[in-house]
Amino acid sequence: MKLCLIGNGFRYELENLCRLFFPFERIDVCDAAPGAEDGFAALAARRTGRDGVTLTAGFRRDGFAEEASERLPAGADDETCERRLAVLLFGLLCQATGARPPWGILTGVRPGKLMRRLSEEMGAEGARRYFREELLCRDEKIDLCLAAQAGEEAILSTSRSDHFSLYFSVPFCPTRCSYCSFVSHSVERSAKLIEPYVERLCEELRATGALADRLGLKLSTVYMGGGTPTTLSAGQLARVFAALAASFDLKSASEFTVEAGRPDTVTPERLDAIRKGGATRISINPQSLNDRVLEAIGRRHTAQQTLDAFALARKMGFDNVNMDLIAGLPEDDTDSFSHTLDGVLALDPESVTVHTLSLKRASRMTVGGDRPAAEAGRTVDRMLTEANRRLTGAGLFPYYLYRQSKTVGNMENTGYAKPGFEGRYNVFIMDETHSILACGAGAVTKLRAADGFIERVFNFKYPYEYLSRFDEILARKEAVAGFYGRHPLV
Repeated sequence: MKLCLIGNGFRYELENLCRLFFPFERIDVCDAAPGAEDGFAALAARRTGRDGVTLTAGFRRDGFAEEASERLPAGADDETCERRLAVLLFGLLCQATGARPPWGILTGVRPGKLMRRLSEEMGAEGARRYFREELLCRDEKIDLCLAAQAGEEAILSTSRSDHFSLYFSVPFCPTRCSYCSFVSHSVERSAKLIEPYVERLCEELRATGALADRLGLKLSTVYMGGGTPTTLSAGQLARVFAALAASFDLKSASEFTVEAGRPDTVTPERLDAIRKGGATRISINPQSLNDRVLEAIGRRHTAQQTLDAFALARKMGFDNVNMDLIAGLPEDDTDSFSHTLDGVLALDPESVTVHTLSLKRASRMTVGGDRPAAEAGRTVDRMLTEANRRLTGAGLFPYYLYRQSKTVGNMENTGYAKPGFEGRYNVFIMDETHSILACGAGAVTKLRAADGFIERVFNFKYPYEYLSRFDEILARKEAVAGFYGRHPLV
């Protein structure tokens, strides 16, 4: 489609708005009015005169051709003009498609941050009114955002400027899921890389620990992610945890999470290594408890294996277990998703994270053209509404919320937890509250100054790059010291 912007530079927001309705359309942006040959085009124009500003939006597709205009006073600022143009275009896109995304024109990934700022400026009711009337958000999404914001604030209040969290990755999986865009490799294709990767990861952990100690940083939370960390053998896990314990003061950390995400990798030996390594929280991620859905997304485990893995974790003493679900997967429907909720609630985990399927550009599902139908957004809406009702009814409450690009229906990801079992690392990284020091392939160190300034240090993405250019990764760590030299701890 063609997006024609006249008299404004609001490309980012208006292009993202069009993608809410047409996530797979190529969008060509121009600065001229659409011609007669442009059968599929959106228009957003701002014309300024002495007596005011005229905003005009238009949309044309398959026989639908409508425009909407609004007059604003002279001197209307860019923020107001951008928002009102988005509202006009949103209304036309809703008419043309029959869809009305429940988050309205809000396209940002952290709605809680905006809600927090508005609440400070105009109070909770003023913020609620702004979300409803200016951003066109549905009431239930506003309620969810406010509830998650309260949970986030309780966790954020514990962070200090000298705190940091540690993330380290194991970018290997038994198989690659069709929706995945992470830098992860199947074990079958990259088995020979795993052992040298473990060696280098231990070395990077030691270097990072020494650096954090030198700078006077205090460890707040630890997160071992991937990929699937439990593709490592029990012995390899033990070696990584030994390097971790030798390099960091784990006693100062309020949380240590390990993703034991794929149930087909959960064994007594690996769980024993994780428990002895000091983990306080693990994640066992079914995504779905429907075997047909699991097969469709390329997972080589069954729903029963998820149940067995969870039972084994309980038997071995794990009392803080998270489970991840994804709404909008291929072959799933509302009845199937409800069945998954039945199974998860029967297990009684301490937390559940409900994601919306995000069709990333690099995922096999997107590359292969296996895309959900347009009505999938309405189906996911019903799934998330039921998940919220049933999880809160079971005593798990929303404590963090974020959104990704290209989610089905422009929906959200929400973490639910029993009181006291919230995943603190999730909140810290999404809010950019304090620095995240990151190790491993594809890891991104995110440095935060006391004044909120953010700087990033990137590791090489792929395991073979990580191994062959490891000296460069260690050299890049010095950027952390340079950052704190320019932005001293308060």
